[in-house]
Amino acid sequence: MTANVRVGAVSYLNAKPLYHRLTELAPGVHLEMDLPSRLADRLAAGDLDVALIPSVEYLRGASLGHEIIPGLAIAARGAVRSVKLYSRVPWQRIERLALDEGSRTSQALALIWLDHQHQVRPATVEQLPMGVPLQESTADAVLLIGDRAMKTPDEPFWEVVDLAEVWNAMTGLPFVFALWVVRSGVELGDLPQALLRSRAEGLSQAAELARRFGPGLGLDVATCYDYLTRSLSYDLGEPEIAGLRQFARLAAALGLAPEGVELVFHRRCDLAASH
Repeated sequence: MTANVRVGAVSYLNAKPLYHRLTELAPGVHLEMDLPSRLADRLAAGDLDVALIPSVEYLRGASLGHEIIPGLAIAARGAVRSVKLYSRVPWQRIERLALDEGSRTSQALALIWLDHQHQVRPATVEQLPMGVPLQESTADAVLLIGDRAMKTPDEPFWEVVDLAEVWNAMTGLPFVFALWVVRSGVELGDLPQALLRSRAEGLSQAAELARRFGPGLGLDVATCYDYLTRSLSYDLGEPEIAGLRQFARLAAALGLAPEGVELVFHRRCDLAASH
């Protein structure tokens, strides 16, 4: 039985299948919504027991002893639609880069791609606060994530790239944006199994989720359904783990994460048997 476990998640459309009906499937869970970056901070502070956090934050917090709940992630094996880098100038001329504050993983991915593919390290890197429109930033290039990145901007840009798509082209691997991570020493009871059931039910209800949330985001239902069922992957299998390890190596090379981080899974064998 799962009791009194504090779980943090995000309200973005891409995460909704992961906690669909979770509080019904695991009645003892207290589910809270926050920004991905803030969830990582709250997990580190002990304010949450489990959180859906940016993958780079797992790497940065490796010394805390946190563990990954296996089999589950927000990932993409190609274009993801909701993580885009908009440039007003040719890539080699980027000097000032604005990064959406909502996800530190996507921030790291943008910096890795610019360095690896274009040998570009912007002189100035600044935050784009949540709620500030893309058009209000005067930076040479701007990273947008989440639901607002799925809308076509009014302003023309020199080039726009889907960062999951270019990551796949660069590495041949999926990209893992977020993971369910448990704080060291926390007893989860049957929460991992409930999370697996929640994902299964969420994906089975993808059409309903698209109808319920798409219009409010200014997105049509068909686009939302395709996003949930084709653009995104909610698996953390061997290809995703290989992609995560490659991301860890490249992030460490730029000083964006510690070197030599090992992925530690929570009771992997037990959960693998149930999955």
